[in-house]
Amino acid sequence: MTVQDPDVVATSGAESAAVDSPRAGQLGLAVRTPAEGVTVVGVSGEVDMLTAPQLRAESLRHLDAGSTLVLDLSGVSFLGSAGLAVLVEASQHAKRRDAEFRVVAVARAVTRPLAATGLGGVFSVFESVEQALESHESR
Repeated sequence: MTVQDPDVVATSGAESAAVDSPRAGQLGLAVRTPAEGVTVVGVSGEVDMLTAPQLRAESLRHLDAGSTLVLDLSGVSFLGSAGLAVLVEASQHAKRRDAEFRVVAVARAVTRPLAATGLGGVFSVFESVEQALESHESR
């Protein structure tokens, strides 16, 4: 059995492909504003009890009155219950502020928890950021 130090990142071999992705306990967030009042937050890595507070803070920060937040979870490799709670809170926050909250979910790691909990029917879920933005333009 081989034990690998979690603080060591492989620089060669099969494991080196993951160097650019967030490490365990870290969350990658990329924020862009494609139009006035529209923010897309690209999320990568694992959304669990360690990283959910960071996602929560970033999500709620972009939900202003009348705004649209697209949470792109296409880079998420794990979505735990703490992450699902963040999505519920962001959705509720958006409703209170008359804002739009949209989720992009394509990976099984995200779609399966959404389907298993029934939350896939609660949020506006799209297969791409482009679809979520087109939905914004048509309202």
